[in-house]
Amino acid sequence: MLKILNKIKKYETIIIHGHKRPDGDCYGAQFGLKDIIKQSFPEKKVFVVGETSAFVDFVGKMDTIPDEIYQGALSIVVDTAVEDRVSDPRYKLGKEIIKIDHHIPVDDYGDLRWVDTNFPSCAQMIAYMYYKYRKELKLSLEGAIAMYTGIVTDTGRFRFRGVSNLTHKMAGLLIDKGVDVEYIDGKLGKETLEMVALKGYVYSNLVTTQGFVYLKMTRDIIEKYQVTDEQAASVVGLLGGIEGYPVWALFIEYPNEVRIRLRSNGPTINELANRYGGGGHAKASGAKLESWDQLPDFIKDVEAVVQAYNEA
Repeated sequence: MLKILNKIKKYETIIIHGHKRPDGDCYGAQFGLKDIIKQSFPEKKVFVVGETSAFVDFVGKMDTIPDEIYQGALSIVVDTAVEDRVSDPRYKLGKEIIKIDHHIPVDDYGDLRWVDTNFPSCAQMIAYMYYKYRKELKLSLEGAIAMYTGIVTDTGRFRFRGVSNLTHKMAGLLIDKGVDVEYIDGKLGKETLEMVALKGYVYSNLVTTQGFVYLKMTRDIIEKYQVTDEQAASVVGLLGGIEGYPVWALFIEYPNEVRIRLRSNGPTINELANRYGGGGHAKASGAKLESWDQLPDFIKDVEAVVQAYNEA
């Protein structure tokens, strides 16, 4: 953390990247870090770039910058274990690259890396860095809202494994900065009628195998229910918690690949995700299929993981 802080002090221009198809934690870490830097060092130029998320766009708005801005700049990538998942590949144009992440490491990119899987969210890492150096760092309400949103979303509102005393301490720190928890809950809890209808489809069309439950989210379903890809991906949680099925997944069809949101409340699944071009946490990972033809093999591999877990 101290090395990262010293790098931040050194550079006049800092550009913060996240991952493709960003979630609340990605936004929380990006905009939380930007706020800390801008409040602490107002003379610095700080930009947040990458893909947008309508779900958490109340946290902040992405910047649009030309390539020239990267000349002599510091690139910081947050919440991204796999290098090809970094949103906007121009991060490589920076003079130096810093990686801050809480996922199990897959690609060791960057000149300076802070990776700690003990944190349940990357936003908590940023909040902790602020806490450790709070005598010289500053934080506004906007930054606190960003990081609290990141912590809340990536911990399933403090329900997932990895939530600790420190998690609640950091959340309390942000609340003390003025975060209105009811406001954030209201923002995150809103749903459209289309999403309610999609949830009905999920419950009516999920598929079960040996210890594995999944759903295929094809393009025609996404178009039929008039939801965004981001909204479609968010229903993965609906498949979890079914007795007798410790592993679940949502397969989402994109133009050139099928993305997998893989979850578990028992077996470790990140190694399986690694074999299918992904990675993440031990119980929550992402992966991909080149086409639907790979689905039967993936199902067999999941079943093997579940069987090994049951026999252990």
